[in-house]
Amino acid sequence: MNAQASPIQQKTRIENQWPEPLTAKQLDQRYPGIMDLTVFLSAGANIIMQLANPAVGHGVAESRVLSGSIMHRPLKRTRTTFTYLAVAMMGTTEEKLAYRRAVNGSHRHVHSTENSKVQYNAFDPDLQLWVAACLYWGFVDTYQKVHRPLTRAEQEDFYRMAHPLGTTLQVRQDMWPKDLDAFEEYWQEGLKKLHIDDTVHEFLMIIADLKFLSPVSQFLFGRFNRFVTTGFLPADVREKMRLDWDDERQRKFDKTVRFFGKLMKFLPRPVRQLAYTAPLRDFRRRLAKGQPLV
Repeated sequence: MNAQASPIQQKTRIENQWPEPLTAKQLDQRYPGIMDLTVFLSAGANIIMQLANPAVGHGVAESRVLSGSIMHRPLKRTRTTFTYLAVAMMGTTEEKLAYRRAVNGSHRHVHSTENSKVQYNAFDPDLQLWVAACLYWGFVDTYQKVHRPLTRAEQEDFYRMAHPLGTTLQVRQDMWPKDLDAFEEYWQEGLKKLHIDDTVHEFLMIIADLKFLSPVSQFLFGRFNRFVTTGFLPADVREKMRLDWDDERQRKFDKTVRFFGKLMKFLPRPVRQLAYTAPLRDFRRRLAKGQPLV
């Protein structure tokens, strides 16, 4: 007679039923360019979308985990973010669980205090769901702006593959919107709840203008980064950020991102995907050697 699994074991088993991950090569064969370096064009806009949720915004702006702060350790913060994306999309079940444990160790210190204007906790699955939704939306939105529109069938296929962006952490499978229609409803409701106060606005403008980087990097890339960041934002969020935009800027933006999309076609796939594959290799090396993962 087989032993029955406990409720906790059953819950864990259900939450960890992730789809079989594709390799970087397989992802590129199915959606050419989906994990290209062009992700850096929209990275700032995606951060703004995440942090425009007041609890997420204040949680990041007030975070006491300086080792993971983009203001204090921008390269490490970037590596951690792209490692998470790579593990969620291409990692095995064991790798997802390992990175979950590592990220949870950092998240334990991210919670509001009695002096916080907004209550937040990094373990809140509702907040993590919003962040994951932004990540999924960013993949699809960037791809369609840079490369080509996706068919409905392609969107549905990629959506099924993308739920580990949330469920790798505390988002339960039954929380992830069941299909594209449900996601769109969730997304529109989420947009209505966004609010950017002066504290978060100041923090986000530092990101948009790359003021966390060296003066030389700010001079060379800051203006361009603000331009593409503004272009990738939905119009209502752009307004909340008080960023100027018009038809001429939109035409220039469309030409610019399409140019980068065409440029990527001249690069070998391993080079195009370095933003994801390099952190994934580093993660696997650290995991094998028992080194810290974040």
